[in-house]
Amino acid sequence: MENTSENRTNRADMRPADHLCVGLVAHVDAGKTTLAEGILYTTGQIRKLGRVDHRDAFLDTDQMEKDRGITIFSKQAETVIGDKKVTLLDTPGHVDFSAEMERTLQVLDYAVLAISGADGVQGHVETLWHLLERYHIPVFLFVNKMDQEGTDERTLMEELKKRLSDECEDFSDPEDFEERMALHDEALLERFLEGEAPGEESVRGLIRERRIFPCFFGSALKMEGVEEFLQGLGTYMEYPRYPEEFGARVYKITRDTSGQRLTHLKVTGGCLRVKMSMDAYMSDSDTGKGAGQKVDQIRIYAGNSFQTVQEAGPGVVCAVTGLLGTHSGQGLGYETASVLPVLEPVLTYRVLPPAACDVHGLYLKLKTLEEEIPELHIVWREETKEIHTQIMGEVQIDVLKSLIRERFSAAVSFDEGSIVYKETIEDAVEGVGHFEPLRHYAEVHLLLEPGERGSGLEFDTACSRDMLDINWQRLILTHLEEKQHRGVLTGAPITDMKITLIAGRAHQKHTEGGDFRQATYRAVRQGLMKARSVLLEPWYEFRIEVPQEMIGRAMTDVQRMNGRFESPVVGEETAVLTGSAPVASMQGYMREVLSYTGGRGRFSCRLKGYEPCHNPEEVISAARYDPEGDLENPSSSVFCSHGAGFVVPWQQVEEYMHVEGMDTGEEKPKEELLTVLEERKRRIHSEVIDEEELKSIFARTYGNAGQKRTRWKRTVRTSPDTYRAKGTPKKRGREYLLVDGYNIIFAWDDLKELAEENIEAARNKLMDVLCDYQGYRRMTVILVFDAYKVPGNPGEVQKYHNIHVVYTREAETADQYIEKTVHDMAREHQVTVATSDGMEQIIIMGQGARRISARDLLAEIRESRRELRALHLDPAPKMKRYLLEDVPPEVLEDLKKKE
Repeated sequence: MENTSENRTNRADMRPADHLCVGLVAHVDAGKTTLAEGILYTTGQIRKLGRVDHRDAFLDTDQMEKDRGITIFSKQAETVIGDKKVTLLDTPGHVDFSAEMERTLQVLDYAVLAISGADGVQGHVETLWHLLERYHIPVFLFVNKMDQEGTDERTLMEELKKRLSDECEDFSDPEDFEERMALHDEALLERFLEGEAPGEESVRGLIRERRIFPCFFGSALKMEGVEEFLQGLGTYMEYPRYPEEFGARVYKITRDTSGQRLTHLKVTGGCLRVKMSMDAYMSDSDTGKGAGQKVDQIRIYAGNSFQTVQEAGPGVVCAVTGLLGTHSGQGLGYETASVLPVLEPVLTYRVLPPAACDVHGLYLKLKTLEEEIPELHIVWREETKEIHTQIMGEVQIDVLKSLIRERFSAAVSFDEGSIVYKETIEDAVEGVGHFEPLRHYAEVHLLLEPGERGSGLEFDTACSRDMLDINWQRLILTHLEEKQHRGVLTGAPITDMKITLIAGRAHQKHTEGGDFRQATYRAVRQGLMKARSVLLEPWYEFRIEVPQEMIGRAMTDVQRMNGRFESPVVGEETAVLTGSAPVASMQGYMREVLSYTGGRGRFSCRLKGYEPCHNPEEVISAARYDPEGDLENPSSSVFCSHGAGFVVPWQQVEEYMHVEGMDTGEEKPKEELLTVLEERKRRIHSEVIDEEELKSIFARTYGNAGQKRTRWKRTVRTSPDTYRAKGTPKKRGREYLLVDGYNIIFAWDDLKELAEENIEAARNKLMDVLCDYQGYRRMTVILVFDAYKVPGNPGEVQKYHNIHVVYTREAETADQYIEKTVHDMAREHQVTVATSDGMEQIIIMGQGARRISARDLLAEIRESRRELRALHLDPAPKMKRYLLEDVPPEVLEDLKKKE
């Protein structure tokens, strides 16, 4: 993964901060909040020690936290440790709220991992350790509750080294301290052997690089070891360095008691000021960009209270009012978006609203709650008119009920949870989406490739800018990212996939942003329908510790649950079994272990990730999901013929698509598909004239702007800046077709009839016809229209899809422009001119170009259409169709109701 601190190390404009962000993390009941109280009391930030069981802890401010005696929401406090200003972030320890804890890790400079000395290293502690490693956070460990009977410092130190890292070192033990530090670095060891002991600066560097993890022991409740721990923090923490350029990382969204939206962030560069405009620092896909967003207030929180400041410098953690559309993990300024979170719910529930409740209205309210708790993934199922959400566990369900009742005055309940499945694909496939109802146009081609397990979704573009403007490409990527795309086996979200934009087309006049949204969604869906899909389910990584004589029972259970395990580690009295198994099979197994071991067994597990489902046929059958009946996620495309739209099923989209597709046959490897993609990009570049080249031709026809045009030079162009003298053997280069626009319009009956009503419509119709013709013939098409009657018109050249359109300047007709262009190009290239002007045809022949009459051009276009139809097995669609002709009856009925 990308780490923010590592990305900053190579910047030349770095300067040290004057603020540190330290997070407290722990398994529930390890005494983390009590340790936070001890830290704040010792450093003078609070006058009285609060207690969780007395419901007066400084950082547990929510009533639900006080009632349950657990931390549910991360909280902030400001203090000074040693000589360093520190923001202390207390995070939830309960597994059900671990996603809230993970969001906080994005902004930490250091972490304090609290471990219960009475319980040792539990399963969730190992999960926390892996997360801290993933986010590259230096860690100090405080082993708490050492006042309880049976705790032993030496035994616990051995367990820390074995279960977490061999780099854990006891900093409360002065014996051989310098030697133990030197053993973690070869250079320090060499100097130590020469008599030079490692200094504090060297040890700080090793801690920052996660090569040493300092361990301290004590009892936070009795304030034993807390002061020594704080001395260690003050000595061995150091300020990070940040760039002068503005940057910030959003880690949380909340609302205050008045309902005002708060964006919690850490400034990672530059300075954040009140009334500062944020438009320039929010990426293209951020909601509200360009909407005049600015910082109204900067709040520094301490528990439930806050103070406002005018600015916040590098390292400061604050809450900002006035910003809309921000979200957890978002990077502002130079910061990029964070990686996908590891901890996600594996159970989905149906929300059961109270009687006489506006269900869809409740859904919209719950979506605002999703901003604060992103892992909920609130979904509206249109087909059943139900709300579904993903939840970490039963405790979170109770908290959600209270939140919804408090915020929205609705007493909801939840049904029994079911496993959250996901879907991916086995092979690379091209998906095509086309959306072309009347006066709308967009076509999108996507390459869907399987990714590594746990990689999530990755989006990229490999589309030529000559084919599709970069702004349209960015819009397509935004539409890919904004939606949770559903698979076609059970309707589960897709994952572990790379989706690359490889081709597309827009209409100069009729394309709107929403058209590409429709085309993009349909392209994803069409690709999934073609691909071999794989159903994935969540798997646990488990550790089972049972009496030695019962290890056989544990192994049999794991096999029954379709799991895998390593060889058991057998001790004198107990045996340990580790491995992995499907979440669906292991639910409730902790109670089973406690039952058959008489309370002597221990079971811990953590989410390993998603792997292929062990019973896909059973799950797919139970889901009863009809991918073609999912009207919210259509796989079909909409095309247009004779002014009316018609729906084309996903199996036949390739027969109607306007842009050439890739042949992603099932047996082709990924490398060959990428070669095909590069070859197609090369061919597109060679077949379509470069826009600069066309402008060069235009400039040689009219001369440079503001200059009087000189006599036409009798030379032949060989490159944009090189000319060849007359008489040199000519090269047969590109094939060009120059079309006298208005001559053709008034020579073709259907265009002439249309022009009598609307000349612009006739021009657009001719442009579309020539686009299709160029797609088949692969020559360069230049369509020329007279604009000589427009006063002061300087002339204009435009690119329209895959052809070029020229509007002549004032006092210059189309045939004059064509004559001069032919004179310049025919010596080197194969030029054909389409016109029925007899005089112009004679002139063209004299310049060495070929000519084709309007009638012959129409005949050739019709012949090319017939050849295209002959390539397909299915007959062409009826010429006259209507927009809603192919829409299912139930959709028509729904549309009538909405009217």
